[in-house]
Formats: sequence, structure tokens, C-alpha cells
Amino acid sequence: MPSPLPPALTIIPPNRPLIGRVSPPGSKSITNRALLLAALAAGTSRLTGALKSKDTTLMAAALRQMGVSVEEPDATSFVVTSAGRLQAPEGPLSLGNAGTATRFLTAAVATVDGEVIVDGDEEMRVRPIGPLVTALQSLGIDATSPTGCPPVTIHGRGSFGQGRVEIDGGLSSQYVSALLMAAPLGDGPIEIALTGSDIGARGYVDLTLAAMRSFGATVEQVDAGTWRVQPTGYVATDLLIEPDASAATYLWGAEVLTGGRIDLGVAADAFTQPDAAAQAVIAQFPDMPAIIDGSQMQDAVPTLAVLAAFNNRPVRFVGIANLRVKETDRIRAVANELNRILPGLGTEEGDDLLVASDPSLASKLADRNARTRIETYHDHRIAMSFALAGLRIPGIIILDPACTGKTYPEYWDMLESLGVELAPATVAPAGED
Repeated sequence: MPSPLPPALTIIPPNRPLIGRVSPPGSKSITNRALLLAALAAGTSRLTGALKSKDTTLMAAALRQMGVSVEEPDATSFVVTSAGRLQAPEGPLSLGNAGTATRFLTAAVATVDGEVIVDGDEEMRVRPIGPLVTALQSLGIDATSPTGCPPVTIHGRGSFGQGRVEIDGGLSSQYVSALLMAAPLGDGPIEIALTGSDIGARGYVDLTLAAMRSFGATVEQVDAGTWRVQPTGYVATDLLIEPDASAATYLWGAEVLTGGRIDLGVAADAFTQPDAAAQAVIAQFPDMPAIIDGSQMQDAVPTLAVLAAFNNRPVRFVGIANLRVKETDRIRAVANELNRILPGLGTEEGDDLLVASDPSLASKLADRNARTRIETYHDHRIAMSFALAGLRIPGIIILDPACTGKTYPEYWDMLESLGVELAPATVAPAGED
């Protein structure tokens, strides 16, 4: 695609199987964890296979503001050199709408000796962070967030304290991961305990623990909802980052929608990220189950919902309440955009999403002359998932396609490499005309 991207793109259905090899970008989740842990480790760490995207660029820039050297020798590597401690930045950390960077740094900067303001854009300023702030306060850390969302002001005192801290992880597992990653910089052992059994995407906590151990942390799982972290600090290390499982879901989706064969160069069972569980569901298309629990593969739900539109039976998505506090309210956004394609296709029922699947959907809409402009709400996952609908339905136009740069800057290039034709489209208010 030309650079910069046009304000809107039309997806031209290929009308043939998509066949080829695509290497997904590096994992955003692992890249941002590794960048932070490398910054908290004394010495030089080399991160290869990393993702270069808006989210990871914002994390790297914030670390540089706090005295860490972050070099980028090539398109998939970071070289991080640190004294093992973050320094107070001269100004606020501006993290856009990067949830991982914002939540992780809110805890980590408590180890700074001085004031740090963690802030984001307008979308981030309505994403909750109150449970994490409350947990930090219980450790004796001076942290304030008047709105319960960023900006957060932290007056650090050079360490992360010690003792027991309780956290409500029901809204986001990132709160738990943030506390865990900062805990090795405590004055003594820190015990982190969930206040209830619910936790958003527990698999991401396992991802955090694995990354921490790679950098030398000692973490003991006391029980299903409690971890004890020793004050070991971190050791610089070299880490190879696996491909992004969330990005892989779009490729698996494109494969089944077109009857194609796309080689990702990595088997589904080789991923350690939670969203890889979506592959087993996608493999059942067009007979995906009538009820899909999305609680442990949240970022894959928009992909699965678009596939569900073509399924042989209606699909109800449950366990997805946390999707309301992502980059946008993804339950509402997915329902809205499905209904732009065909009224009644998506329905919100409480915090469930019901997709009124129609296996003949593509043929019903094949001969129409209408165009459907998909509003993306500045949300990369809405843009990428609804582009899949355009592989089967003519006239699908994705507004603000550049928003995919948050996690998958080469997304549109990837589709073109598989033979999908993309055309610039005129911009008008979202809807069908």
C-alpha cells in the first residue's frame, strides 16, 4: 500500500482461496513486558523478533524519558541498556491509548525517586485504572487518580515496598501483571493476592510470570489467586519474542473464510499467548459452537464474531464484559458494525454478544451495489476483524485503516501479499449507502 494510507479502504473480495506464507509480527504483549523488564535490569538486554508498532514505540519512548537507552538496530530488535533503575522524567509520560504500557508503567514508576505522571490520550483517559491505584496505595505508595482513569500521579520513593497487596483483577489482568512486574524491586517479599476468583484473561498473567522468570525473578504461586515475589531485582538477558497470536487470528480467519491455506511458519500449539486458543474454534468454521466463552481470548472475540456472521448456527459470546473497557466498547462496536452489514446481525444482550449467523450471507449480498462503511472507533481490532468480512462481501469499506498501526502496521500489506485487492475509498459518515 502507498504510505500514508488513505482515510478509507475498500476490500475487494478475492473470490478464490487465499494461499501463501505470512510471518505474523512479534507479540505485542511479550514485547511490552520484555521492554519494561529489560529497563528494570542492570546491563544490556537484546530483544529479537519484537513488534515495532505504535504501542511498543510509546513504551520505548517512555523508558527513554526515564534514562534507559533503547536502541533499534533493525526492524524486529530492541537493545535495552539500563542501570537497573528508572529515573524521574522531566515531563509526563504520554502513552496514547496503549493499555499495557499505561498499566505496567503506573506500577513500575513507583520505584522512581520522584514524581511521575502517567497519562494517555482522550480514549485512555476513560479507561479504568482505579483498582491498580488503590492497590499501590495499600503498599504505602503515593498514587492518585482523581477520575479513576489516567492521568495518574505517583510520588515514588525508590522502591516498591513489601508485604501483602490485594487487587481486583476482574476488570483487567493487566493490573495483576503490573504489580507482579514491579514487585522484584521491593524492600522485601511481596505477596499479591486476588480479591476474588475472577480475573480477565488469566493466561496473560502466566505470560507475565514467564517473562519475569526469563529476567531472573523468583515468583512462587501460593494458590490459584496468590503469588509471592522475592526482592531479587532483574538480570539483563537476551530474549526471542514469539509471533503475535492475536495477529494470527486474522490469518486463521482469512484462511477458513476463503477455503485457503496460509502458512504462518509456526504451529498454533507453539504459541504461549491466550489468544492462540481461538484457533481451535476457528478450525470448526462453519460449525463453530453455539456458545463461545471469550473470557480467556478477549482480543480474538472480534475476529470470531465476524466469522460467526457466516456460521451455520447463531453464536452467543459470553464472558466478554471486559471488552467494554478496551480501546472502545468492543461489544457495542462489533454489534453496531455487524448491523451495518445486515440489520439484526449483531445484538447486545447484557454483556453477551449474539450473532445471528447466516451461512448464505455472502450470497445474499453478493450482487448488491451498496457500500458498507465500517466505523472503526480508532480501534485496530475492529478494523482488522471487519476487513475479513470484505473477503466474502462486496462493498466493505474500512474507515481509518491506519489505526491498525497500533499493533500490526503491515496488516494491509499482508492482505495484498496474499492477493487481496484494496482500493482507496471516499470518506463519508459511517453507514450503508
